[in-house]
Amino acid sequence: MSYTAAVLTISDKGVRGERVDTSGPALCEMLEQAGYAVVRRAVLPDERALIAGALKDLAAEGVALALTTGGTGFSPRDVTPEATRDVIEREAPGLAEAMRAESMKITPRGCLSRGVAGIRQRTLIVNLPGSEKAARENLAAILPALGHGLEVLLSEGSADCATPATPPRREAPSVDAWLREAKAAGKLARTGMFLIHNGVVREDARARVRDGDVDVRPVRGMLFSSDPEKVRKAVEETLALPGITYVRVWLNEGKLAVGDDIMLAMVGGDIRPRVVDALQCLVGRLKTECVVEQELY
Repeated sequence: MSYTAAVLTISDKGVRGERVDTSGPALCEMLEQAGYAVVRRAVLPDERALIAGALKDLAAEGVALALTTGGTGFSPRDVTPEATRDVIEREAPGLAEAMRAESMKITPRGCLSRGVAGIRQRTLIVNLPGSEKAARENLAAILPALGHGLEVLLSEGSADCATPATPPRREAPSVDAWLREAKAAGKLARTGMFLIHNGVVREDARARVRDGDVDVRPVRGMLFSSDPEKVRKAVEETLALPGITYVRVWLNEGKLAVGDDIMLAMVGGDIRPRVVDALQCLVGRLKTECVVEQELY
């Protein structure tokens, strides 16, 4: 099974453009080679609240695996473990122990990493070191076990539990958090505006809205799913459009009720016409290429 993943590089210098991020792309490459669909990569400053907010958003989006790289050392600005503990609901100490044990085989300084791992909702969060070499070594140490862990985490129950678990209700991420992330990315000098699209399950059926068919029964809900790889491609190609500096997408999943959020999309760019066109193009692609909607009556 393919799982979604996100990689957050935590680096003040990376945000300011004073250091090239190599650990983030390296982790993405390892994940993709292992069959994961990397749906998000970002560089954030060493700010505890901002890191915690980004991790909460990833959990709200239903990303299965969230990796951070950087901010796990002894520097006063290294606050990634603290930010992670602010959001996780259950710790997974064995992962951090395994990574430190592997690092100790390579260097005595491996014990100095303060990285932690834990679970928020259905998302596994793991802190990795900031250097590309150490990040690769640490991820390689736990990668063989992650698949089984995610399978259990995302399952509807366990072998000793006869009653299926009810999946947690997924809430759309905070637009304010997305704006904070965009501002932290250092692209505001080229960003003149942001536009948002929020799709919601409506009671009127598509046939009633599009074709004027008054005999269609009211919608009672919707089955909704998406293809992570197609979503990733749509986001990347939207971000490559002229003048576009920021793109974020969240998609719900499963059985939804009337009034539930279907999707949230945000596009930032230099001037209004470009941002309007980019958002319309993105939402159009999401609806026609990336998602499956089945109305329930």
